Amino acid sequence: MKVGFIGLGIMGAPMAEKLIAGGHQLYANTRREVPAALVKQGAIACKTPQQVVDEAEIIFIMVPDTPQVEEVLFGEHGCAKGKLTGKVVVDMSSISPLETKRFAAKVNELGAAYLDAPVSGGEVGAKQGTLTIMVGGDEATFARVKPLLELMGKNITLIGGNGDGQTCKVANQIIVALNIEAVSEALLFASRAGADPAKVREALMGGFASSRILEVHGERMIKRAFSPGFRISLHQKDLNLALQGAKDMSLSLPNTASCQELFNVCAANGAADLDHSALVQALEIMGNHKISS
Repeated sequence: MKVGFIGLGIMGAPMAEKLIAGGHQLYANTRREVPAALVKQGAIACKTPQQVVDEAEIIFIMVPDTPQVEEVLFGEHGCAKGKLTGKVVVDMSSISPLETKRFAAKVNELGAAYLDAPVSGGEVGAKQGTLTIMVGGDEATFARVKPLLELMGKNITLIGGNGDGQTCKVANQIIVALNIEAVSEALLFASRAGADPAKVREALMGGFASSRILEVHGERMIKRAFSPGFRISLHQKDLNLALQGAKDMSLSLPNTASCQELFNVCAANGAADLDHSALVQALEIMGNHKISS
């Protein structure tokens, strides 16, 4: 099948590789040059999203935020300028649920189907093809696209209509942020008390406190390995969506707000482009102590 992929960053590039490995012809576009590794594997570089749409039957988008998705879809050389009729647009970015519904309606008016399909699992999940994919859209379109999604992820769920996939992703990001904060507090407490945080983590991994956050990000905190898998700036964006949505619904999310403040501290101290596990640095500043093994 001819498939398109727009946005080839930390997440998009390995996801696109999975589609090529699955035997599909890939038409690729990104703000910079299409990575040479993808071209070597058979990807065809396209200058614009419009060109991708003209060639591909199903088009995936993976860009940072709502404005970038809108530009890809409806910009001067966007998807809407191409031959969209009968095709499917699958936005795998993490963006506003409300704007997603608007984008879907406009794409539908142009004769194409639309799925929102944000992911969880980070760079590791993208490289391993084990992403969790949360989908919003109609069942027929989901069935049409699912074989491609299965090349990129393992836990793939149709949540409901357009926008519901994005709502699920916002909920996911709340849970991830609060878990990162909890692991940060626990390891900081252990380290300050004089215990070896690496040994504490090892012990906790065998009990009820075990989690993927403790496994992956707990290790990052101990080893000070904060090169980005998922940037603090992007998690700030996701929590902004949560807090704005909560405000619109007159809903209180106090712990989400607290996590956002900690991310803000990190960003103010130059860590916006570090991995979100670097949230621990805000607590370290407040406690005048760094986790050390």
